[in-house]
Amino acid sequence: MKLKLLVCVLAVFSLGGAATYAQDNPKIDVFAGYSYVRANPGPTSDNAFSLNGGSVSVDYHVNGWLGAVADFGGYHNGDVRGTGTTGTLTTYLFGPRVTLRSFHRLTPFGQTLFGFGRGTSDVSGTLAGNQNGFAMAVGGGVDYKINNRFSVRPLQVDYLLTRFNEGTTSNQTQNGLRASAGVVVHF
Repeated sequence: MKLKLLVCVLAVFSLGGAATYAQDNPKIDVFAGYSYVRANPGPTSDNAFSLNGGSVSVDYHVNGWLGAVADFGGYHNGDVRGTGTTGTLTTYLFGPRVTLRSFHRLTPFGQTLFGFGRGTSDVSGTLAGNQNGFAMAVGGGVDYKINNRFSVRPLQVDYLLTRFNEGTTSNQTQNGLRASAGVVVHF
């Protein structure tokens, strides 16, 4: 009888420990926030312009430090470099994220995401062109934990590479920068 009681008590404490672990390390994080993209479509920085928009990502935690991320973003500029041309970039990225969870409230992470982007441009309300191409983001950020359900992501910075045909074979890689901030919900 004492052995059964001891096993039951140990089982309850084990389940309580597992529940505590699950609360400290959520299985899914959903991020939504503002994103700023500095796009550089040309061979020199003279061609660079800014886009504003937002991004949403879902991070499924495979274990305590490794996650699988799906990241979707949309960015727009109403007048690219004063030309009257509007530009929109949409990205669909997927890949691994490594998260360091050893700090109390701060959770830094790094990621490498691959996928594709869609670029569209309009001149005077008429579709001037659209392209689909390879896209990649490499970077990281930090989350600040508010409570077990919410965190704030004050900064995420990624190198954003896209491959659109810009007219010449020497100008097909666009080097950009994406900075994001927003809210993370833990499930």
